[in-house]
Amino acid sequence: MNLRQASILVVDDDMDVLTAVRFLLKPEVKNIDTEANPENLRHKLNLKHFDIILLDMNYNSPIMTGNEGLYWLNQIKSWNTKAQVIMITAYADIDLAVKCLKEGAADFLIKPWHNERLLQTLSEALEKRSSPEKKHPKASDKKTSSEIIGNSDKMQRLFQIIEKIAPTEANVLILGENGTGKDLIAQSIFRLSLRRDKPFVKVDVGALTDTLFESELFGHKKGAFTDAREDRMGLIEAANEGTLFLDEIGNISLSQQAKLLTVLQNRQVSRLGSNTPIPVNIRLITATNVPLSELGSEQRFRKDLIYRINTVEITVPPLRERENDILPIANHFIQIYTAKYQKRELKLSEQAKNKLMRYNYPGNVRELQYAVERAVIMADGDILNDEDIVFSPIEQKTQEISDIQTKNLEDIERNAILQVLEKHHGNMTKAAKELGLSRVALYRRFKKYGL
Repeated sequence: MNLRQASILVVDDDMDVLTAVRFLLKPEVKNIDTEANPENLRHKLNLKHFDIILLDMNYNSPIMTGNEGLYWLNQIKSWNTKAQVIMITAYADIDLAVKCLKEGAADFLIKPWHNERLLQTLSEALEKRSSPEKKHPKASDKKTSSEIIGNSDKMQRLFQIIEKIAPTEANVLILGENGTGKDLIAQSIFRLSLRRDKPFVKVDVGALTDTLFESELFGHKKGAFTDAREDRMGLIEAANEGTLFLDEIGNISLSQQAKLLTVLQNRQVSRLGSNTPIPVNIRLITATNVPLSELGSEQRFRKDLIYRINTVEITVPPLRERENDILPIANHFIQIYTAKYQKRELKLSEQAKNKLMRYNYPGNVRELQYAVERAVIMADGDILNDEDIVFSPIEQKTQEISDIQTKNLEDIERNAILQVLEKHHGNMTKAAKELGLSRVALYRRFKKYGL
């Protein structure tokens, strides 16, 4: 179902809110109805079917606790209506938002909201309505043009972590290989956070030079450098009250790290050419493909900055560790690209499915996406066969190089063991000591290399 087919009820004692929502939604939905008194809800629902109920959390009580809204939410759920309930309130509280979701609300809106955000929330609620077994929104339920699909145990655990941390103010570090969808995880955290009505600013900091890093992130005053022809707000300042997502954080230089750390510690930023600090209130999400063990090297990354950005860390598993997700993701991309290229409905043959399942995916979800897009473009019939699935030669070459490097390292280790053993005339204790290994570890390598 889409918005054009939906019937929506708005329950709020603020007549200005009811008028504004009616004005916004009238051209967007099939039917829009309003109600100022929640006492009339039961009668209203008996007379008419609604797909979504927008429910205010505060009515007659002089104390803005939200308890009235929670009461009416539970009443609606007890009446066994299939309507999705979206809570609306001017009282932004993390515990309250989480409680609403746990009690069965489909989503949570904070007044005042952006109209685009309201329409998006309604669309997402309609999509969840088709899956009634999902009682409250998870990261996996949030549909976007680049949907996260995760049926595997590892992804389900990841979604549970996202649900826990999203409504908090904790800084998050997202780890994972290229192509695993770290940016989608960042967006999911943002959409489930209490800052979701505020800006979400993404910056690929790994691509910024030292000069651009300061100008883009901190902003500048007119005349600060040759091309600074006017005052410019930096991206950190633009993200004020919202979320700042710094992608490829592991690739910034030590000097850039020092400048970023200063901003995060002081919670204020100064534009280039200005000595006036500007207070900023941001929720920080960062991502990198660099393993945390490598990131912890002081020669590469400041440990004090790691602790600052890493209140909670999330590791996105590679696609090769998510076998149950491969075919659902492939089918998802087939739907996207058949619509995009105006193709007839396409299905995977059993041979194509087997080929997809056997592949190692060095390029992860991104590689699968491009392989499916190419297959859809080139398809002639209704079935995608195994010969239609062509994986990127770029990724294959990268994998071959990695395999060669691994093999070379194994050869070096094997030869080193043989040389030390020969030196000590086969004495395992002395050989192990010189190699820095225990006797047990040396025996394991004997078995590994067939010595």
